[in-house]
Amino acid sequence: MKIYFVTSNEGKFREAREIVGKRIVKRPLDIEEIQSADVGKVVLHKLDEAYRKVGKPVIVEDTGLYLEALNGFPGALVKHMVERVGIKGVLRLLSYYKNDNAVAETAIGFNDGKNSLLFVSVTKGRIAKKEKGKSGFGWDSVFVPEGSRKTLAQMDVHEKNLFSARGKSFRKLEVYLIKN
Repeated sequence: MKIYFVTSNEGKFREAREIVGKRIVKRPLDIEEIQSADVGKVVLHKLDEAYRKVGKPVIVEDTGLYLEALNGFPGALVKHMVERVGIKGVLRLLSYYKNDNAVAETAIGFNDGKNSLLFVSVTKGRIAKKEKGKSGFGWDSVFVPEGSRKTLAQMDVHEKNLFSARGKSFRKLEVYLIKN
């Protein structure tokens, strides 16, 4: 069964493909994304629209970064925050706080026409004082997952998938696909 991953992000596609394999096909598609700090709400909205447009099994994904110092902000709005102020702006904002704790949360939605499912995972960690690493995308260069001394951007795709919330969620999806 081919599953269409509705994304234009090559990094997300590469990470997903390492876990789920060649049955995933990238399908860049313009889908409306609601504005919410909750990744689950964002994914459920994108999932319905993606399935309507593709008409075949689809996957959509969203990842949020919840900063403890900012009471969980920006969550799923992190992409927009990074686009507006950049990673350096985020670090500058956090420099006013002593708390560098953060949680990354990924929700992956899967719809095969019969079932519409959500696979959610979290990774606790902290925000580094400065950017480190060249791999990855988004805020990978400042997120240090619990149990590691490296940022996600200092890891290769295999190691990142072991730590990241996205990797955990795609493993949950893979288990579901194997069983069904």
